[in-house]
Amino acid sequence: MSGRNTAHQLVEQALELSRADGCVVLVDEESTANLRWAALDNRPGGALTTNGVTRGRRLTVIATVDGAQGTAAGVVAREAVTTAEVAELVRAAEAAAREAGPAEDAQPLLPPGAASGGDFTADPAETSIEVFADFAPQLGAAFARARELGHALYGFAQHELTSTYLGSSTGLRLRHDQPTGSVQFNAKGGGSSAWLGESTRDFAGLEVAALQSRLEQRLGWGRKRIELPAGRYETLLPPSALADLMIYLTWSSEARDAVEGRTVFSRPGGGTRLGERLAPLPLTLRADPAEPGLECAPFLLAHSSGDDRSVFDNGLPIGPTEWIRDGELVNLHSTRHAAALTGLPVRPMVDNLVLETADQAGAPTLEEMVARTERALLLTCIWYIREVDPATLLLTGLTRDGVYLVEDGQVVGEVNNFRFNESPVDLLGRITEAGRTERCLPREWGDFFSRAAMPPVRISGFNMSSVSKAS
Repeated sequence: MSGRNTAHQLVEQALELSRADGCVVLVDEESTANLRWAALDNRPGGALTTNGVTRGRRLTVIATVDGAQGTAAGVVAREAVTTAEVAELVRAAEAAAREAGPAEDAQPLLPPGAASGGDFTADPAETSIEVFADFAPQLGAAFARARELGHALYGFAQHELTSTYLGSSTGLRLRHDQPTGSVQFNAKGGGSSAWLGESTRDFAGLEVAALQSRLEQRLGWGRKRIELPAGRYETLLPPSALADLMIYLTWSSEARDAVEGRTVFSRPGGGTRLGERLAPLPLTLRADPAEPGLECAPFLLAHSSGDDRSVFDNGLPIGPTEWIRDGELVNLHSTRHAAALTGLPVRPMVDNLVLETADQAGAPTLEEMVARTERALLLTCIWYIREVDPATLLLTGLTRDGVYLVEDGQVVGEVNNFRFNESPVDLLGRITEAGRTERCLPREWGDFFSRAAMPPVRISGFNMSSVSKAS
């Protein structure tokens, strides 16, 4: 296209135009394919309501300017930048740096060789509607099945492929291709509603019939309605619901905040809770850029600075990290700046998360856990999660699309919705059983963090603080 350089040429052009003391440039080339459908219980058949492919480009320029008081940084980003617009963007970033004043998180930009990435000069990877070639035809059978049962079936599938090119004035040249896919189904029938979601890199092996069967089972459970009061209940959480809680826990485990006494990971009287046992079971919460099926960038890509990342750390290598090992807190995430302040190791955030027990071979499935339950709630998904108290990481939220009562090993009916108040850190201490870890899609945070694998868990005394009218 005229006036539109390739991604790596755009990086080189911006760096060549830079007059700042330091410069980091990121180009994100994105392509997204999506399907949306609705099969209504009062309308023949079912249909894809929207489908298509979009493409976009985003250029981020980070300029650093040295001064007597320290180094300042200016960040400017723009969509769909053409060759003619690059100079203006570079000048804007430099102006922002001069106006910003010294950056607290300033560190030397990383040299070449700090990390390794893909072919920097290759064209960006792209997705297309063909990613749904095996998945989409299965929807027709699903629509017919929903119509036969008198159910409404809604859903959305999306596949995004982002190629990020990172270059710096120090000679750093890195590139990462990130596929991200998800599918969500919502079924309604008989006054009940159920949700299921799956994450995927490429939609290979997804079986719509299996997902629909699980939805039908839940709608069947909903034929009997049971009203329960607020209170503390033994509760079974499937992987998706647990992921939403563990993701928030990980986001909140910032080293500097813990050292300064501002979080649940701060030790009363000073210091952190590193080395403290948080869970009686041998649970390990970890992340690894090379985790099969959950692969993510092996180096930091920071488009802005915040508590969990610094633009000065762009290109910082990311390796396997254990946050909790056998129930013990062993790491908190930190930038280079935070590590220097706290004396703790540099631990970048990783874009995936796995919780597992040591004995995966002997771990039960959720169905096996239900079968040996005397009485408990089965809480399939949670939403509208908000933080109440950072000192305890107390969260509040609502149940949605299926809370069920289990008695004597059987699901006996659907229960009213609740508002809950719980701390995921406190919950770790009340997990009495953990099952087999499996890849899952978080319901609440799936748009921001979709690469997770969790087990189903049994929790004692889950706090359903009040009855909710939400449906």
